[in-house]
Amino acid sequence: MWREVSAESQARQRPGTERCERGAGDIVAPPGHWRLAWQAAGGSLPYSLLIDRRAFVAALILLLALLTASLAYLAMGSSPLPPQAVPAALVGRGDMMAVFLVQELRLPRLAAACLTGAAFGVAGCLMQTLARNRLATPGIIGIDNGATAFAVASVIGLGVSLAPPAMALAGATTAAALTFGLAAGGGVRGYRFIVAGIGVGAVFGAITQLLLAKVHIDTANAAYPWTVGSLNARPAGAVMLLAVGLSLGLGAALWLTRALSLMRFSDAVASGLGLRVARRRWQVLAVSVLLTGLAVAVAGPVGLIGLIGPEIARSLSSPRGVPVVASALAGALVMVLADLAGRILLSPIEIPVGIVTAVVGGPWLLWILLRPASRNLA
Repeated sequence: MWREVSAESQARQRPGTERCERGAGDIVAPPGHWRLAWQAAGGSLPYSLLIDRRAFVAALILLLALLTASLAYLAMGSSPLPPQAVPAALVGRGDMMAVFLVQELRLPRLAAACLTGAAFGVAGCLMQTLARNRLATPGIIGIDNGATAFAVASVIGLGVSLAPPAMALAGATTAAALTFGLAAGGGVRGYRFIVAGIGVGAVFGAITQLLLAKVHIDTANAAYPWTVGSLNARPAGAVMLLAVGLSLGLGAALWLTRALSLMRFSDAVASGLGLRVARRRWQVLAVSVLLTGLAVAVAGPVGLIGLIGPEIARSLSSPRGVPVVASALAGALVMVLADLAGRILLSPIEIPVGIVTAVVGGPWLLWILLRPASRNLA
């Protein structure tokens, strides 16, 4: 990634490159990057870190947009609050009703929206990169429906709030295994994988509807949020488990960033560059299944977040890398805005977030199919 040049060549270096002394030579940061270097105590060589400028700026823009949307989320609702009252309510000051609305009602729901949106966004980015196809999201290839079917089965059969996360993970794993098994011979690339996932998702969707049709109406109502996607009154245990899983999954995704960049090439090229393709492929799949299962256990099958979030991140970020962090931020932003719209559009009637994302995601899916392929997945 870096090249060394002699002192005589310094005058010929392109404008905008950054240099750092390293012995007799200079290390030049590649165009479009910042290079941070530091010297460890007692070390003979400096440590360096490259930061993609465009990716950093994109992540910063998305973070600021998410913070703005979060402020609006806490202030708006059936009982609106002045924006300036939200910071005071967050620390327990000001009007007691404002404190109750922010801390007890809206803040936990905002946390669930950010966590689930980020998990769906990262999972979608990983699956799209793995399959080199913008349609290969957990929702479209059946992983969401598998997790939903198992979560609904746990609610109907057990009625325990801590059961859905474990069952959702089992369902996501089962759906992923079935999809890969049915696509055997075609790998994870190409439309055979997509068609197999659509078929698996349809089967699990039918199983979910059958389960709901065979139980008492009260039990079916308890399981209903897992069929359409909702953030209303989410179990605190499931949200906490998702927070832990997202921290681990995001860290693993960042660790796999180099492998993900190489996976955009053919398997022969990636193997020639030293990548253990099969091992990395299973690791990426495991992280996607973990994030999808935990997110579905909290919010239900809001799968189109995994399609919209990575596409926004990819359009803002540099084509040189895989926008894992930007996908997490974009997914969280879309989820927060969608849930906010569902809360206020027909207030006091609430529209589940899954329905809002479906209304927005349908045209977005058509737009993706009609526009040229993204250069990041080419």
